[in-house]
Amino acid sequence: MQHVHDTSHGELVDAQFVELAVEVFSMLAEPTRVRIVLALRGGELPVNTIAAAVDKAPASVSQHLAKLRLARIVATRQDGTRVFYRLANEHAGQLVTDAIHQAEHALGQPRHHQTTTDPT
Repeated sequence: MQHVHDTSHGELVDAQFVELAVEVFSMLAEPTRVRIVLALRGGELPVNTIAAAVDKAPASVSQHLAKLRLARIVATRQDGTRVFYRLANEHAGQLVTDAIHQAEHALGQPRHHQTTTDPT
């Protein structure tokens, strides 16, 4: 069994987890899928609402959701004829949030560090 040394925690990480992590990054290496994950951070939504949030056709969003579901990034719940999608766990949402923060830093615009001032 191959391991990769994680220097931040001084422990070994099984190589299969590294490979699966690469698959997650690959799955999220598509703008619409990142937008879908961002839309789902607030809770479960039906396809049409997600499509409106990401400004894409519902058929296109359904295809992306199917891929995200196969990758176990999103999960579903059926209510009658409607299907609701949600993030399968908090990690995908956090991963995308961290990637957005990294992009802000790369552009020198880290908005998440800005503090708001109370005008009163």
